[in-house]
Amino acid sequence: MSTDAESAAARRATLIADIQARTGIDEAMIERLVRAFYERVQADALLGPIFAARIRSWEPHLQQMFAFWSSVTLMSGRYHGQPMQKHLPLPVDGRHFDRWLALFEQTARELCPPAAADHFVQSARRIGASLELGIATASSTMLRVGERLHRPELDAV
Repeated sequence: MSTDAESAAARRATLIADIQARTGIDEAMIERLVRAFYERVQADALLGPIFAARIRSWEPHLQQMFAFWSSVTLMSGRYHGQPMQKHLPLPVDGRHFDRWLALFEQTARELCPPAAADHFVQSARRIGASLELGIATASSTMLRVGERLHRPELDAV
């Protein structure tokens, strides 16, 4: 390993240790949260059908989500996907993001210590807002500050 790579690895390890010390988040907590959250998603009347139409085998999806949340919350660098590209074709709008966030926050607050739950929820809010804005922009909808994506074609769904 080169000196630059060793230095980067050391910085990442220090960053992860700092986040873990402040929040208590570790890989086991991430896995517990993600598994519990997606159990709720699958059972949810609004979100469940969207996922059921696209995910046939849940374990590979969960493994990706463990890596994603590890990268988001611990800055681990484990995830190497393109979440925006995965979400662009989905039939979702602000209502779906609200429900996703409500389920996620409820799960995090039930399963995690307060500092960890806060860290997860802050990240989830940023992710949800970013995805909603990206989907709106891709569908030629410009959202003003505070405006939510509404797709009338989804009203009957």
